[in-house]
Amino acid sequence: MSDQAKPKITVYWLDRSRAQRILWLLEELKLDYEIKVFKRDKDNLAPPELKKIHPLGKAPIVGVTASGAEKEMILAESAYIVEYLTGHLGQWLIPKQYAEGKEGQIGGETEEYRRYRYFMHYSEGSLMPFLVMSLVMNAIRDGPQPFFVRPITRAITNRVQSTFLAQNVKANFDFLEQQLETSPSGGEFLCGKELTGADILMIFPLEAAHGAGLFNSETHPKLVAYVKRLQEREASLKAEKRIEETTGEKYQRIT
Repeated sequence: MSDQAKPKITVYWLDRSRAQRILWLLEELKLDYEIKVFKRDKDNLAPPELKKIHPLGKAPIVGVTASGAEKEMILAESAYIVEYLTGHLGQWLIPKQYAEGKEGQIGGETEEYRRYRYFMHYSEGSLMPFLVMSLVMNAIRDGPQPFFVRPITRAITNRVQSTFLAQNVKANFDFLEQQLETSPSGGEFLCGKELTGADILMIFPLEAAHGAGLFNSETHPKLVAYVKRLQEREASLKAEKRIEETTGEKYQRIT
């Protein structure tokens, strides 16, 4: 694509959010982009100014202005952003869809492609809800409350954690460990030998979970190695450096 045809891309970046993985994606795609920084308020919420960009005011948000266009197109939701940008500007991050001779057939998709489509939805659809629920339960348990209420809230939240959340969280990490073990062609990524957009989506929940000690190198060695492999990619490190240069602050990975 010629420089003249390349779109203008703006990332509306919020600290401690999913927005950082979009910067990583753009670095993988070797695209130029502008960053507009937003900071959380004292209650750890996104600032109301983000609602001027998108009605829900959630990050990440990406603005794309096509060559010759007068109006910026706003993209929200991480998976949609990844799908849109890779579909137009990074086809190499999408596995080949069909096996040879099976084009257009039901069941003719490659394993790499089926995994890719699955994990594009899995990150936010299956894994993140349990992690968010765990975070909420911990906040309720450890938050300020009258002393006579604390034993009740701790008993309830601990019960939810032990009987529901802990086993589901572990089941997901066990599943991911097995998926890495059986990656197509002995690959080091979830969908095979090559990085895909799905891997980029997975970094946020896995980085947070690993930082919180929900899995480690003894319980899930392949998963820990996978997270480290993603963090150490050249494009990921460039994205971290770019946001540090933009904000003037040390980038802190999600924990």
